[in-house]
Amino acid sequence: MLDWTVVVTNYKRIFVSTRPTISIVVPVYNEEPVLPELYRRVSQVMAQTGETWELILVNDGSSDRSAEVIAQLHAQDKHIKGVSFSRNFGFQIAATAGLDHAQGDAIILTDADLQDPPEVYPEMIAKWREGYDVVYGVRKSRVGETWFKLITAKLFYRLIHHITSIDIPLDTGDFRLMDRRVVEAIRHMPERNRFLRGLVPWVGYKQTGIEYERQARFAGESKYGSVKQMLPFALDAITSFSYIPLQLATYLGFAIAGVSGLAILTVVGVRLFGPPGELLGQATTLVAVLFLGGVQLISLGIIGEYLGRIYDEVKGRPLYLVDKTWGVGGEDEG
Repeated sequence: MLDWTVVVTNYKRIFVSTRPTISIVVPVYNEEPVLPELYRRVSQVMAQTGETWELILVNDGSSDRSAEVIAQLHAQDKHIKGVSFSRNFGFQIAATAGLDHAQGDAIILTDADLQDPPEVYPEMIAKWREGYDVVYGVRKSRVGETWFKLITAKLFYRLIHHITSIDIPLDTGDFRLMDRRVVEAIRHMPERNRFLRGLVPWVGYKQTGIEYERQARFAGESKYGSVKQMLPFALDAITSFSYIPLQLATYLGFAIAGVSGLAILTVVGVRLFGPPGELLGQATTLVAVLFLGGVQLISLGIIGEYLGRIYDEVKGRPLYLVDKTWGVGGEDEG
């Protein structure tokens, strides 16, 4: 529902929308040293655009003083609004909460670390004004990344691009502008193991990309710098938009069954027509059993990943729990 303020001028009632044109949604997890600089650069850029705006900071259960900094920024500037979770729920859920609370006609989703520079916002807004519903950032280069992160990211994006049923643009992260109708469509998707980089292309509408130079992190540590951090994210991406792992398990089963059939015929032939004593011993049998056992366990693991996600959906728990808010939903909450 639109938020309206009534202005009385010369005895005429004029209705003026107080809803911002642009909402910037930023998930925050232990970003205390970054937040003041983020606010400075965002406010500077948005002042130059002339658009009405809000900056929604979603504190994802930070263990540092991020929540306190958000509260201070809100007290200083009412453009800043905040949501603080009861615990850490993860980036994708924090981004979802930001979309839930955003009021703008267009919403920009970005990280807090300033690797995706606010100076790109005006170009995104211009593309939106041209009629595009989604404007996503394409990373032309990645400053300050390790060789491991660069290689794994490149492989990941190309793997997802080829095995999923939708066209996920290469070398794009969560940094993008979305029209209000795109955000409303995403808000109607209640799935818990979320992969927004896939949900946005799935929605469709008119989409385009703009290239930009991804900067080095302003301060702090990356939240996706290790295999342990990146693997669950990759599994969510694959299981949310592809059945190929399940199909591979089926194909592998048929292939092994075919090889086993040929092996049986070979053994029978050797026993009947070969020299006495051939194929005696347990080594061949042991290797075959171990191989088949390994394939079965891998297949069960793949099925388990999908079943686990079904179990999460069936439980029906809320996506997140809010501890406090600043400036969203009318009054502040403590």
